[in-house]
Amino acid sequence: MDVSHQSVTHTPTASRFADLRLGVVCPMANEAATAVRFVDAVLDECALHGFESVTLFVVLDNVSRDDTRQLLEAHEAHRPDLRVVWAPETQGVADAYVRGYREALAADCDWILEIDAGFSHDPSDIHVFFDAMADGRDCVFGSRFRAGGRNLGTRRRRVISRGGTALTNLLLGTRLTDMTSGFQLFTRATLETVLAKGISSKGPFFQTEIKTHCRDLRIAEIPIQYNAGSHAVGRRAIAESLVTLYRLFRRRLAGDL
Repeated sequence: MDVSHQSVTHTPTASRFADLRLGVVCPMANEAATAVRFVDAVLDECALHGFESVTLFVVLDNVSRDDTRQLLEAHEAHRPDLRVVWAPETQGVADAYVRGYREALAADCDWILEIDAGFSHDPSDIHVFFDAMADGRDCVFGSRFRAGGRNLGTRRRRVISRGGTALTNLLLGTRLTDMTSGFQLFTRATLETVLAKGISSKGPFFQTEIKTHCRDLRIAEIPIQYNAGSHAVGRRAIAESLVTLYRLFRRRLAGDL
């Protein structure tokens, strides 16, 4: 596994991406205050890099009870690069992301970027993912804990994230500095491999599960800015994470991971 620990310099050579179709996956819920502004910021940033096409797949489900969906569906009429995906069948954030991944793959996207809504991830960091991927990576993962990264989450959440990262690296043979964050970029083949291996977690651990499936690929890890207070992680979510970690560890021992 090639984990890059070099900072990547932004070089605006847009023609590198001229033959690539980019999909961006972003679940949303109750984001009416920032939804349209965030969509525009993400799409405008991506448009600077000369992809053949860019499509942002915003996935919404019944968890969203404000007018986020209505605002974005109205905005969709003015932005052909926005696609609002109504997914009432999803059961949690992991399902919402998987639905978005499948939408991007069905649209024949070559690269798929995952980003959190509400400016908790900074759209201005997006270009660093593209530069790292252009060096021949299979996937690029954002890290709140690399030098240059920032994490405004609670102290308790930082402890949980660092502890989970250390334990996962020990048990599953991964070597990343942040095994629990989102904000990541995949090639089409990589994401298809991840989905074929399966994502069983329904809670926050699904991000860790994805990274584990990618541990033997060509990986870059880059610092990112996390600009929001972390949502609460309760005992049930922690217990589910530990159960999934144990199951993956047993699969590793059996040579099935």
